[in-house]
Amino acid sequence: MNSLFKKKAKSIIGLDIGTRYIKAICLDRIDDSVKVTGFACESINGNAFNEREIKDYDAVSRALKKVKLSLKNKHKLVAIAVAGPSVISKTVFMEPNQTDFELESQIEIEADSLIPYPIDEVYIDFEEIRESSAHVGKVEVLLTAAHKELVDSRITLVREVPFEPKVVDIETYALGNAIKYFSDIQDEEPQCCISVGSSMLQLCFVKDGLVTYSKDYPFGINKFIQDLSVIHSLDTQEIEDQLAAGTAPEAWFNDTLPLFISALQQQIQRALQMYSSSTHQLQPTKILLAGGAAVLPGIAEELSKDLGIEVQNFNPLLRASISDKLNAEELIKLSPQMAIALGLASRGFNEWHM
Repeated sequence: MNSLFKKKAKSIIGLDIGTRYIKAICLDRIDDSVKVTGFACESINGNAFNEREIKDYDAVSRALKKVKLSLKNKHKLVAIAVAGPSVISKTVFMEPNQTDFELESQIEIEADSLIPYPIDEVYIDFEEIRESSAHVGKVEVLLTAAHKELVDSRITLVREVPFEPKVVDIETYALGNAIKYFSDIQDEEPQCCISVGSSMLQLCFVKDGLVTYSKDYPFGINKFIQDLSVIHSLDTQEIEDQLAAGTAPEAWFNDTLPLFISALQQQIQRALQMYSSSTHQLQPTKILLAGGAAVLPGIAEELSKDLGIEVQNFNPLLRASISDKLNAEELIKLSPQMAIALGLASRGFNEWHM
C-alpha cells in the first residue's frame, strides 16, 4: 500500500545520437530508487556524419527507427543532446535579482560578443546557477548556444520516428548529470570524467552536482579503426562489425591497440594541462572513463600506468536496478557507452524548461 504514495518522476527517454551508434535508455524513478525499463544500441551504417553534422539523413533515420522498435514501450518523450565546434557554453556574471526578461536582454548582448555566428543562426539558452564566489555581488549564469542547423536536423529526424523531443541538452552536461546521479564516488574534489566515442573526446569536471569545466576534442575510436584498416588492409565497416560483435582477432589488440592507447594518453594529457592552466586547479587524482573506448580490453589499466592517475571504467548502472524483462548482461556490457543517454534520461527527474 505504501507504494501508492511514492512520488514517481515523469519518464523521458535519453537518446544519445552519436556518429556511429544511437544509444537510448528509459528509466523509472520512484523516490530515490531508479530502474532501467528499456534500452537500445543501434549502429548507423556508413559515414553518416561529417564531424557532428548529419550528412546521410536516411542512415540516421533507419537507426532511429530500429531504436524505437528495440525499446518496446509507448514512451515518446525524449531528451537529445548536441556537441561539437558549433556548440558554445560559457559562464557569464550578471547582476542578481533580475527578471527573465531583463536577463534575456543582457544575455543577447553577451552572446553577440561571445558567439562567432550571427545571432539569428543560433539557439540561445541561459540559466542562473548560483551566487559567484569570484565576483562579489554577481550571480553565475550559464549561457549556451548551438547552431540552429545542428539542433533542427536532429529534431526533424527524431519526430519522424515518431518521438517527441522535449529537451535539447549539451552532451558534456548530460555526462555531468550521469556523474551527479549515478557515480558511486563521493569525493570533495571535482570528479573528472572523460568520454571517448567514435569521433570525439569529451572532458567533464563535476563538483557539488554542477559541471565546472567541459571541453570537446576531435579524437576518438575512429583512430583505432583507421589504424587497423591500414595495418591489416581491411574495410572499416568490417572492422567495426567485428569489434561490435566481439569477434575481433586477438592480434588486433596486441599489435594495434597499444598505438591507440598511446595516442589517447597524449590527448588526455593535453586536455588535463589545458584544464589546469585555464582554471588554476590541480589535475585530478582519479578519472572515470566512459564511451566506446571504455569497453576496449585493458584500456583503463594501461592509461593508469601511462598517466600516473587512477583510471577506472565508469559504470553508471551501479546505482540502478534493471528490469527482469531486459537482457541485463548485454546492458552491463554496454554501460560505459550509455553514460550520456543515462544523463539525458535523468532530465526526467526534475522539471525541465519549456
